[in-house]
Amino acid sequence: MNPQVRHALSAVLVLGAAGLFVELLLLAHDEDAVQLIPLILLVTVCCSLAVLTLRPRKSAVRALQTTSALMIAAGLLGVVLHFRANMEFQLDIDPHIGRWPLFWKVLQAKAPPALAPGGMVQLGLLGLVLSHKHPALSSPVQQQVTT
Repeated sequence: MNPQVRHALSAVLVLGAAGLFVELLLLAHDEDAVQLIPLILLVTVCCSLAVLTLRPRKSAVRALQTTSALMIAAGLLGVVLHFRANMEFQLDIDPHIGRWPLFWKVLQAKAPPALAPGGMVQLGLLGLVLSHKHPALSSPVQQQVTT
């Protein structure tokens, strides 16, 4: 991957993580331990990327990949948790609602937005793309040949 593209992807990842972090803080997404998971992962991905930028080592790439994979898992879990919370609320309002009307009401709910945690999935995927075939993963001999 072109180094300029890699730097641009890094900037997008940092900006996206920082923006999502601020948004979650503004929404008081820190009421319990489960809600802290995305906040911790967003800080961790920025730190992993900083370490990789300052010291491009195989271990730094692996840290970014691990954090990115955890972000994907956390985002998927978040979608499930948001969906369940919305579904319980809708069923409290109308216990006799049909499956499809319930499904659509759950997806359209604004608090919590059912698909919002998908942003974590996107950032995690971006981190994996960024770390794919990273130069720090190749052996020192290969790095000298390509540079």
